[in-house]
Amino acid sequence: MKITRKIVKINEQKCNGCGICVPSCSEGALKIVGGKARLVSDTYCDGLGACLYECPRGAITIEEREVDEFNESKVKQQIRTLKAGNGYAAGGCPSEKVRVLTKADNETGLGHQPSQLSHWPVQLTLVAAAAPFLKGADVVLAADCTAFVYADFHRDFLKNHTLLVACPKLDDFEAHSQKLAQTIETSGLHSLTVVRMEVPCCSGLSFMAKQAIATSNKHIPFREMVVSVNGELKD
Repeated sequence: MKITRKIVKINEQKCNGCGICVPSCSEGALKIVGGKARLVSDTYCDGLGACLYECPRGAITIEEREVDEFNESKVKQQIRTLKAGNGYAAGGCPSEKVRVLTKADNETGLGHQPSQLSHWPVQLTLVAAAAPFLKGADVVLAADCTAFVYADFHRDFLKNHTLLVACPKLDDFEAHSQKLAQTIETSGLHSLTVVRMEVPCCSGLSFMAKQAIATSNKHIPFREMVVSVNGELKD
């Protein structure tokens, strides 16, 4: 049934797909699709605008228009579905909140080498294709295991680079390939370096990256670094 009520409106020209709004919606009404925030369904949005204040670009407003009624029972089902599929109903996953880290964030003050990580999140699944830290970036796409095996990972790979992390064996290969292609196209990446393990299944990460570059129709520098299981660079 259609009624006139308050509901969110997303200005696609202002939205850069950073994804900050997604975890702020406790009804799971928002999703990043095609590099932009989208309202999944009118029935999930209560029109209260919790997401409004999280958007750094002012792309979300509240308007009154004729839409479907807010349906609390459908919202509960949506939240269950998101949690079951690790899609995270909002308000529920701090890992999706975008942060650009400063030097002060990385200083331990304990005499340790500071972290070279420049942003959060890092998992390819969680990073929006148009996240602000990706724009024109030199990206390192690293297999999950590499940072544990290669002792100088931060020093040799992360300084002045943006990190994305994925596993070609355990993650959704096609979804990652499409996400990466969209990222290359949307954010205008400057270069892409794959850091992977020497084990055969990990070569899929390089294949994924090359496929994504081809799909994006963008010609960007690409290189591959291979880490042995005893922590040495092979290539």
